[in-house]
Amino acid sequence: MHGKAKDVFDFFVRMERSGISPSDVTYIAILSACSHAGLVDKGRSYFNRMVNVGFVPRIEHYGCMVDLLGRAGYLEEAKELILNMPIKSDDVIWKALLGACKLHKNVEIGRRAAEVLMQLAPHDSGAYVAISNIYASSGDWDAVAEVRLMMKDLDIRKDPGCSWIEIDGVIHEFLVEDDSHPSAKEIHSMLEEISNKLNFEGYRPDTTQVLLKMDETHKESVLHYHSEKIAVAFGLISTTPKTPLQIVKNLRICEDCHSSMKLISKIYNRKITIRDRKRFHHFEHGSCSCMDYW
Repeated sequence: MHGKAKDVFDFFVRMERSGISPSDVTYIAILSACSHAGLVDKGRSYFNRMVNVGFVPRIEHYGCMVDLLGRAGYLEEAKELILNMPIKSDDVIWKALLGACKLHKNVEIGRRAAEVLMQLAPHDSGAYVAISNIYASSGDWDAVAEVRLMMKDLDIRKDPGCSWIEIDGVIHEFLVEDDSHPSAKEIHSMLEEISNKLNFEGYRPDTTQVLLKMDETHKESVLHYHSEKIAVAFGLISTTPKTPLQIVKNLRICEDCHSSMKLISKIYNRKITIRDRKRFHHFEHGSCSCMDYW
């Protein structure tokens, strides 16, 4: 989860050399490491090895494999793995496939995954939001409108993006485009400074990350005020230079914020750690621990 897949494999080898037999939980860690690092062949190999030594794969192992295959773009193989499992699939494993479809903009398989999820968890907003975003990324705004109407009819509401940062023992919470904080004026000034410095470094907002039907200027404004950017701005004005910043976000960090954070860590000489819904991102000196694969 911290982007140290090589360490996972090294410890696994050392463990075996010490005479300690891996358990089925050990293989969950190994497969998860393969998924986070995009090591598809290595993941397949470990999964087969686990089966060959006598372990019966659990839903967690299949979930790791679906996540691994899906992230790497093997969506058809991931779907077939779910359909051919000897155990009943759950909403978590279908969410992994749907998330991969969103990443790779695959409408066909994404629609199938969303339909299954809507049956398994009809009032969970995740499936509706994900398939809506897939439609939006392909420019099918009529389909987006249908999904939003369905959500309205079922009274399903999307979880807003939210980030938290702790300063001097006090936790501060920020939503997207949030101006309710007592230091809102100072935060806004810092955001403007960050924006100017990012532009000087050659950064350009990735408006494809805003899956809403609006003009480019408005999209850039929305990106400018994502919750993690607001939290970082507050951290910068509230701490001394070189103080590390640690932020928690309830959703997956978007590609635009990820690119921005790498540059911000370099410009302000700060280590910035963001724990999003999937993993930890350690930004430092203009790079991230995930090696841009998450």
